[in-house]
Amino acid sequence: MTDQTPQDPSQNLPDDTTPFGAAAAPSDWSTSNPQPPRAPQPHPQAPAGAPAAGFPQPTAPYRGHEYRGHTQPQPPVPPALVKPKRRARAGAAGLLVGALLVGGGAGVASAAVWTSNHDSSSNASVQHSSVVDTGVTKAVDGSVQSVANKVLPSVVQIEVVGQQGSGSGSGIILSSDGQILTNDHVVELAGNGGKVTVAFSDGTRARATVVGTDPLTDLAVIKAEGASGLTPASLGKSGNIAVGQNVVAIGSPYGLDATVTSGIVSALNRPVEVAQDQQGNATAYAAIQTDAAINPGNSGGPLVDMNGNVIGINASIQTSNSGGFNQTSQGGSIGLGFAIPIDAALPIVEQIQAGETPTHARLGITVSDVRTDDTGATGAEIKEATSGNAAQEAGLKAGDVITKIDDHQVTGSEALIATVRGYRPGDKVQITYIRNGTAKTTTLTLGSDAP
Repeated sequence: MTDQTPQDPSQNLPDDTTPFGAAAAPSDWSTSNPQPPRAPQPHPQAPAGAPAAGFPQPTAPYRGHEYRGHTQPQPPVPPALVKPKRRARAGAAGLLVGALLVGGGAGVASAAVWTSNHDSSSNASVQHSSVVDTGVTKAVDGSVQSVANKVLPSVVQIEVVGQQGSGSGSGIILSSDGQILTNDHVVELAGNGGKVTVAFSDGTRARATVVGTDPLTDLAVIKAEGASGLTPASLGKSGNIAVGQNVVAIGSPYGLDATVTSGIVSALNRPVEVAQDQQGNATAYAAIQTDAAINPGNSGGPLVDMNGNVIGINASIQTSNSGGFNQTSQGGSIGLGFAIPIDAALPIVEQIQAGETPTHARLGITVSDVRTDDTGATGAEIKEATSGNAAQEAGLKAGDVITKIDDHQVTGSEALIATVRGYRPGDKVQITYIRNGTAKTTTLTLGSDAP
């Protein structure tokens, strides 16, 4: 946001991700051994003080592309232009003549003719630039322009002010009466009596209340007060997208509302872990990776296909100065942005809208990373399988190395957590694992973290 002043956001948000090779903190479904909470970092929200149209957004994946108090760098003042003296030009011509003298008399004559013609311009016709009116460019179906025309009315800028500071992000309109989807890290500052304001594409603003949040998937739903006649976004199927296809990201980076960027899907099912709570439960998801520019303040905005359908919620970025996934306001886009797939988000959103506490799938194990064992397997090694949970009932036990869930490769504890988080309680999955050097499979029904 541009009109807010963060108050040491480093005291509010978690660090990036657990380094590979270190034991992951345990969660109540499939995390690793507990780790101390990471040093809080601000989320990619638009920084306060940044120029914005009514509002004030990471460093590694952004758990929030909230913008929290970053000032925009000023462009350097260009050096003053110096008008060359005519003597400098004459000197250059003299050098040319001198060079031609080496070639003999013919060269001298040619140089004299060139100089005479060049300096005599009184009879030459002078041409000037002309204005060409090609009319308003029409949006072609499937173009970035047509996508922007369709989606911009369904995207809002979100401004949050709380006791611990202020920030801004983006949101996606879900209903004509003002229900809006965003990231949990965008609105977390509003806890304990904070204020949330949304700005619509037509320039109007409204106060909003938080309907519900889910920190484990970094999702939240808010409700604009007194809203009606809004344009809900069209939701697509993230399961239908492919690596290499074109996509568009829309949001309010650094408080610059209604900003449109484009790129491609550069990877799918990218394990992203951006935070852990005090109990060791990880905020993680199997993300859509894109090179469309995503910056602080883009958090909570839509990633859409070329039909203008939402396929993901922009949530984090990777930056060169952190080495991990980031939701903070440090740094900016280096072409590695991450969005929560809409297919995984919708069940959580529907529970929030219904006033329920969101639930998540769980295996009931604690795990740690394994680069290699005696068989050369790479995956997540089970440290403990809790009695009465899905993994233990399926026969998995400590020492087993999980390498795959259905067709999803598991390269470590972070990948296991993110992959399981994409399923729902009650889903049946096939687990591939290594035990005593032998590959085995088992089918189990995922449990739930519901009380």
